Amino acid sequence: MKMGILILLTGVIGQGGSQETMRVTTTGMRKTLNTWGIMKSMIPSTRPEMIINYDDPVCCGQFSGDGNFFYACVKVCSFKAMATDADLSPDNKWLAFTSLQPHVGIASTDPNDTGDPYSFDLSEGRRTGGNEYLFGGFSIFSIRFSGDGRHLAAGTGADSIVIFDIERRKTIHHVRGHADDVNAVSFADHMSPHILYSGSDDTTIKVWDTRSMGDRREAGAFVGHTEGLTYIDSKGDGRYILSNGKDQSMKLWDLRKAMTTARFEELDPTSATRNRDYEYDYRWQDYENYQWFKHPHDNSLVTFRGHKVQRTLIRCHFSPPNSTDSHYVYSGSYDGYVYVWNLDATLAAKIDVRAATWGSVQPRPNRRHRLHHGNYRGWEALVRDVGWHPNAPMLVASSWSGPAMEAGTASLHSFNEGATDEGDPVMGIRLNEKLEPYEDEEY
Repeated sequence: MKMGILILLTGVIGQGGSQETMRVTTTGMRKTLNTWGIMKSMIPSTRPEMIINYDDPVCCGQFSGDGNFFYACVKVCSFKAMATDADLSPDNKWLAFTSLQPHVGIASTDPNDTGDPYSFDLSEGRRTGGNEYLFGGFSIFSIRFSGDGRHLAAGTGADSIVIFDIERRKTIHHVRGHADDVNAVSFADHMSPHILYSGSDDTTIKVWDTRSMGDRREAGAFVGHTEGLTYIDSKGDGRYILSNGKDQSMKLWDLRKAMTTARFEELDPTSATRNRDYEYDYRWQDYENYQWFKHPHDNSLVTFRGHKVQRTLIRCHFSPPNSTDSHYVYSGSYDGYVYVWNLDATLAAKIDVRAATWGSVQPRPNRRHRLHHGNYRGWEALVRDVGWHPNAPMLVASSWSGPAMEAGTASLHSFNEGATDEGDPVMGIRLNEKLEPYEDEEY
């Protein structure tokens, strides 16, 4: 908490503390500070501007770096083709997307490009026999472009990290760097391809230098989560990262405080989580208060709690530097809210996506997803991902929605001083995935 307050006041995580900014005149400084104050206070609200309806759950969605477009990936009926992650290339021209198999799809974001997507086989097609791939028939849970756009990094169900050279179309590293599934990868610096983070169900975050991954040893580690990790977001400055964990906590980390490999091996910090006296599966069990404990070797800066990281790999992010001065961190949640925190771990806002999307899609008798979980007397919503616009006070919540969470929505929420908006179109307009007026099917 104290470290979070220090970061909040000094502005080191945003842009407010730069020397260039502090050289302005007193009048200019006052205007600049007032602008920052207005921007920071403009948190999007619950009532949606629009709701885009999908026939399948929305697994992830983000704005492009320039804010010109938004992409969403949806779950499909085939188990192996189930979408797991997606990422835009640094120039926003290409979208990489993954599923529960060792292939990365690549699609153009140009609406005038009529060509079919193509794919890279990260296992390079080598099999040990039958349907077994050389590296274990792995799923890909996380995919990221490097800052120079030349490489892809993937986290896999084979407890490994894969580095793929796009130009050479070749896997250059495949490192089993964890003791369980690698659910998240992220590069530390948006401009550099070298420092990489990986987060795993073994509860650890590993730090890698891609230039020396050939020796299969991490450069450092973070410990503090007591259950597996679901997501990692880098601030892109080569210093701060954010993680979501199945222990129902989100954590802020500083690369300078990473544990050395020698210290990690000496302490064996995962022993604190390997020998638990309870069993927990976040996919269908609630996490009880007695199960949470502070890790004895926790080297995180701040811990955020209150949201629910259950059922699926729910994501967390830093708020954008331009529209919020990186003043907040936020996460989706199993309970249907978007949680927004200040950097001192106090709650800044809760956006009720469940209420905002209530009744926006209708259950269909031919649904193929999770019908046995249905609650047809009520409405369910799980916010799996949230994308905050880089330049405007608005965000999109990507959700699993419906009585059985068998459909999906992408709801656009913006800052609004009042409960209504006199603009056109009216607030709460419902659209289909082609952005046409949404009409319920007859059945």
